[in-house]
Amino acid sequence: MAMADGASETPLVEAAVHGSIDYRGRPAKRSGTGGWRSAYFIIGAEVLERFAFYGIGTNLVNYLTGPLGQSTAVAAANVNAWSGTGTIVTLVGAFVADSYLGQYRTIVIASLLYILGLCLLTLSAVLPFQSTFHCQNKHQIPSCSPLQLRMIFFFISLYTIAVAQGGHKPCTQAFGADQFDVQNQEELKAKSSFFNWWLFCLSACVAVAYVFLSYIQDSLSWGLGFGIPSTAMVASLLSFLLGTKTYRYIVKDDEKSPVARIGKVFIEAIWNWRKSSSLKANEGLAQGILPQQGSHQFKFLNKALPTHDYFEEGGNACTTKDVEEAKAILRLFPIWSTCLVYGIVQAQSSTLFTKQGNTMNRSIVSGFDVPPASLQSIIPITIVICIPIYDCLFVPTARALTGKPSGITMLQRIGIGGFLYAISMVTSALVEMKRLKTAQDHGLIDMPNAVVPMSVWWLVPQYVMFGLTDVFAVGGLQEFFYDQVPSELRSVGLSLYLSIYGVGSFLSGFLISVIAKATGGDGGSSWFNSNLNRAHLDYFYWLLAGLIAVGLAAYLYFAKSYIYNRRVVS
Repeated sequence: MAMADGASETPLVEAAVHGSIDYRGRPAKRSGTGGWRSAYFIIGAEVLERFAFYGIGTNLVNYLTGPLGQSTAVAAANVNAWSGTGTIVTLVGAFVADSYLGQYRTIVIASLLYILGLCLLTLSAVLPFQSTFHCQNKHQIPSCSPLQLRMIFFFISLYTIAVAQGGHKPCTQAFGADQFDVQNQEELKAKSSFFNWWLFCLSACVAVAYVFLSYIQDSLSWGLGFGIPSTAMVASLLSFLLGTKTYRYIVKDDEKSPVARIGKVFIEAIWNWRKSSSLKANEGLAQGILPQQGSHQFKFLNKALPTHDYFEEGGNACTTKDVEEAKAILRLFPIWSTCLVYGIVQAQSSTLFTKQGNTMNRSIVSGFDVPPASLQSIIPITIVICIPIYDCLFVPTARALTGKPSGITMLQRIGIGGFLYAISMVTSALVEMKRLKTAQDHGLIDMPNAVVPMSVWWLVPQYVMFGLTDVFAVGGLQEFFYDQVPSELRSVGLSLYLSIYGVGSFLSGFLISVIAKATGGDGGSSWFNSNLNRAHLDYFYWLLAGLIAVGLAAYLYFAKSYIYNRRVVS
């Protein structure tokens, strides 16, 4: 196995790693810092953090519709808003890490904030808040509203966790990857294995969180179900701190932050909009000496390059490197925007899929019902199973056909993921149609608390499809946005990938809210009626399948013309 092999290799020659220092500020020695010895601590910290995060998020919709008394549509929108905020804030966390604090300090501060948020969330579940009134009529599903104080306390805690994740999530993976020196052939190979093991370990821990914590929350206590993630996050911080002496820390140049430099390119280009391109840019284009193949794209940014007058005025000029990095960032946005629909679809697995499972026959043996949220564990379990198949079977077969070292390009991998997302939504719509017909055939349309005589295992195919999709879409997006940003903006690159799912969650919540109002609110013929036997989630799934088809068509158009930022091994 790659992880074990990397750890047992012959010690590398004692030498300083270029551009890295150790925890004392001395040049980092190859034999004493970095590599797998450091990666173990970072992976351990991230595994425990993901356990804590998914331990909260996996069953959140049931907590909102249960103890907090929200309707299905409102609860789904709130889960999407929280999830979206957590991933959108990664852009801020990555900016702060890459420009000011560095990844190590950002991770430590975010971990402390994370622990605070989780402890407050646990308190919100165990403190003796009382509802303003009790639900008396179980057949009409009234709107049960808890005390305003409890609601405020709960959401402050929840969004503290979201902000903390914004600093933690983009930095840990980038910091882990930075422990491997790409200038060394052996460490370069180990770095590739690092990304595989990262996804493998995280998927395994998420599967445990789905099964273990959702059972505790549904069957034992919400306070205990929220308290365990709090303990896990403390262990995550300890794991990260234990590796401090082994880490390699990237040396930053004493110059402007990379975000500021690239931002200045856009400002200068706008300021010089009416001027002709600089002499330097025109000469470079004419002679074909600008450093990137994509230099002929976005030529308007060449106006940011200096003229002779600019030097005479003593200006702090943008360099050709700055302009090319700005173009590299700009080339990412068509891909980013066309993949937003992936985030919309992904949001359904933790909201509407779980509510569907609540209505179905979940009995395995007498006296034991499967917690509906635990079915989400099928997604990471599928990933754990499919990653070895992808590496050992798919890649070699594709390599034989295409001649590419990794079988297919990063953009092709993302495109396959989009196609699988469409299939997953079609599958979900067909299963929901079957569930609604079963409820109608047994006269359960107006009995929302009755169990529909249809096994919850009917939901397994759509969860399996989501897992298979993640192997392609998530794996491809992660690699693409890490690889295609300037080297100084690795954390920002990973936050761009994460923001796809963050913005997608917001869009999902917006769609649900708009459609719920347009189709009758929480009653009548609403697609999101709290009585799911009268709702039409199947219509929503068909709509998402259509959006995926449109988004995939746009993605293929932009991917076909995309020019890689630099020569990559595809």
